[in-house]
Amino acid sequence: MRARNRLSAALVKAAPPGKHCDGGGLWLVKRPDGGAQWVLRYTIHGRRREMGLGSMPNVGLAAARQMAERWRAVAASGFDPIKEREREAREAARADISLAVITQAAFEARKAELKADGQAGRWLSPLENHVLPKLGKVPVTDLDQRDIRDTLAPIWHTKADAARKALNRLGIVLRHAAAMDLDVDLQATAKAKALLGQSRHQPRNIPAMAWRDVPAFYASLSEPTPAQLALRLLILTGVRSGALRRLRLEHVEGDTWTIPAELVKGRKGKTEAFRVPLSLEAQAVIEQTKPFARNGLLFAGAGAKPISDMTLTALMKRRGLEARPHGFRSSLRNWLAETTDAPFEVAEAMLGHATGNKVQRAYLRTDFLEQRRVLAERWADFVTGGTGEVVRLVGAA
Repeated sequence: MRARNRLSAALVKAAPPGKHCDGGGLWLVKRPDGGAQWVLRYTIHGRRREMGLGSMPNVGLAAARQMAERWRAVAASGFDPIKEREREAREAARADISLAVITQAAFEARKAELKADGQAGRWLSPLENHVLPKLGKVPVTDLDQRDIRDTLAPIWHTKADAARKALNRLGIVLRHAAAMDLDVDLQATAKAKALLGQSRHQPRNIPAMAWRDVPAFYASLSEPTPAQLALRLLILTGVRSGALRRLRLEHVEGDTWTIPAELVKGRKGKTEAFRVPLSLEAQAVIEQTKPFARNGLLFAGAGAKPISDMTLTALMKRRGLEARPHGFRSSLRNWLAETTDAPFEVAEAMLGHATGNKVQRAYLRTDFLEQRRVLAERWADFVTGGTGEVVRLVGAA
């Protein structure tokens, strides 16, 4: 048997570049740049192999010898040390019950319930932004209300909505862990909420422009830029900016824009596409925008991605306006309420809102497209300087 323990700590530190044998198959491989790696050479099933044991100075001489001794024993038992180490790593991964791992498992289990299988990342983002950076490595079985309280306390009053969502998602993750037969405290989130107390945050509606002021603002959007054209179409249709910014040419057919189900907000499980009637003015705006389209996307930003929502917001901020793009939905809804006799269901359908309970919706399966088409035309007439006269819908009772 070859002599072992040939190297000393001093020699390891001062060794020149090259390969230095400690005996028993353990080698120190030193590079010209000063870096060094421990390597174990062994033979298994007639095959010569080399196994890395770590680098200096993370792994010292004593630790390297200890690891080498362990893996030599494994090889002597007829098992390949490299494959055994890989097997142990796989088992350790399967045994990982950290909050980060269980969160991902819970997310995967819920994907089918989320819009576009959760690709937008909104389900995970409250946890990824505010919880996992601090608690991601904590075993889910160790998680208690004090951990959650200490993590969410900094945003409990300042970012109340994000904190509320993070707490809700944590509850779902803990229930998933319990379903995996892990010993978790299912009341941890409720206890944390009690410790955090009542949030001082006062919800504030997104500022909206008064409907009487919309025509003047619409007229000011006179430049044929993607941002201004996008705002004009947003005002005319009353859709959410997310759907508008992802509008593709194939979504429009004649005087109807069909928003794919995955872009329709707030519809989980069985999603349905939503049809938007396009007034003549809206159709004209789309035609003006077509030269800017890239890869089929009508409102494209950098890299042929959808134009940023902040682009529209920034435009309004530069005008010194408090109102925001999403607020035009409120402007439209108030105009419908104050100047038309549109039934509640039709007015709500203009914004893509569902009305009635589950049973009522099961029987009432219309989207009032034709009635909405009349209203969309009259809204466009008002926005572009028309009379804004009272609209009476025929047969819309």
